[in-house]
Amino acid sequence: MTVLNETIEVARPANEAFRYISDFTTTTEWDSTALRAVKLTPGAIEIGTQFEVVCALPVGSLTLIYTIEELQTDRLIVLSGKSRLFDIKDTIYFTETPEGTRIDYQAEFFFGSLLKPLGSLSQKGLEQMGRDSLAGMAEALKDEFPLKLESKRRRENLLPELSLFTRLGYRLGKKRFHPMSTSVENKHMVVTGASAGLGYVTARELGRRGARLTLVMRDKEKARQTVSELIVETGNTNIAYELADLSLMADVDKLVSRLIKRGDPIDVLVNNAGALFNPRAETVEGLEQSYALLLLSPCRLTEGLKPLLLKASEPRVINVVSGGMYSQKLDVDALPNSNGNSYSGSAAYAREKRALMVLTEEWAREWAKDGIAVNAMHPGWADTPGVQNALPAFRKITRSVLRSAEEGADTIIWLAVAKEAAQSSGKLFLDREERTTHLMKKTRETVDERRKLLAFLAIAPV
Repeated sequence: MTVLNETIEVARPANEAFRYISDFTTTTEWDSTALRAVKLTPGAIEIGTQFEVVCALPVGSLTLIYTIEELQTDRLIVLSGKSRLFDIKDTIYFTETPEGTRIDYQAEFFFGSLLKPLGSLSQKGLEQMGRDSLAGMAEALKDEFPLKLESKRRRENLLPELSLFTRLGYRLGKKRFHPMSTSVENKHMVVTGASAGLGYVTARELGRRGARLTLVMRDKEKARQTVSELIVETGNTNIAYELADLSLMADVDKLVSRLIKRGDPIDVLVNNAGALFNPRAETVEGLEQSYALLLLSPCRLTEGLKPLLLKASEPRVINVVSGGMYSQKLDVDALPNSNGNSYSGSAAYAREKRALMVLTEEWAREWAKDGIAVNAMHPGWADTPGVQNALPAFRKITRSVLRSAEEGADTIIWLAVAKEAAQSSGKLFLDREERTTHLMKKTRETVDERRKLLAFLAIAPV
């Protein structure tokens, strides 16, 4: 048996350190040998919860199945791990101190009779591994990371930037990711379009981290099913839904009224709901669907919920846009998509997302004095139900390089959670890094066109 003992002290309350570390999927953020970590059992983290952790070896990798054997909230975690080479028992103690929390980590390695010599030979290596892991844990819990600003060398460089929309782009970006140990427990977050794709993944991950969620969906049965699934998966019972067809301004206004009446501060608003429509169609209110859902709806919803954002301590608005906007210039006259003869669903989608990006920048400027951070992100090319249904030809061509919904949604979650994300406002992000809003000079709008957009939205019909 080999025993490792290490101690660190962190300036975080014990409950935050305990919550972060007890979710062993975070090992990839603080243990440099951990390549992948997933939770195998649904529900809240408790005795019996299992995790699969894949660790790097000098040659190849090793899979460990960890099981939580003992759990004392904010005080103790005991995990047992099994692999083909050895078994391990990790014991982690949490002790409150005047400065924060002391974390005592003990690891016991049990090698089989044939591999016992391996334990003695690798003692120094295991000790160093333990020290490195605890140093990584301390750094993660310190939670002081820089915001990654736009790289000037990538500005208006179309093809290299497009290549980063792929799965490979995400994997390259992930190498520069920082840990996310910021606590969002009981933070109230509103997510639109949460029944599938990016919205569902966002809700699941925020719920897993303990946020209180209000999920906006239009179908009652689907909403019930989604909330039920998320509660089972995350163990978080503070998940509720609101029904609204966000392409209908009457529904948007009613939703705003209900939430305002409830009076619950909103820490994070995620404007994610969207769809690509072909052929052109109008809502029962006489508005073209793309314009109504993709631009007028998030505008009306965000403006309406501003009083609840102002009640939060560090409010954030996250607008989900699209890389397709890089192909379009802001054209206010074209936004209502009134010309049915030349209608293109993909072009309309890109136009509305371009306008939402401009609106993001304007809100950030106007609301800076109010302390509301407003940012946008685009998910790259993600294989979501929306892409599968609306762009089958595109999906067929690009399927081998498409990101998963989890990879596409990652930056939404980062913008909602990460401490450093609050340092930014009015920016566009992909893979947790600031990106240029234009890749071609011809798409740049004038100041007058931006003013025209604000005036247009101010008098937009109900």
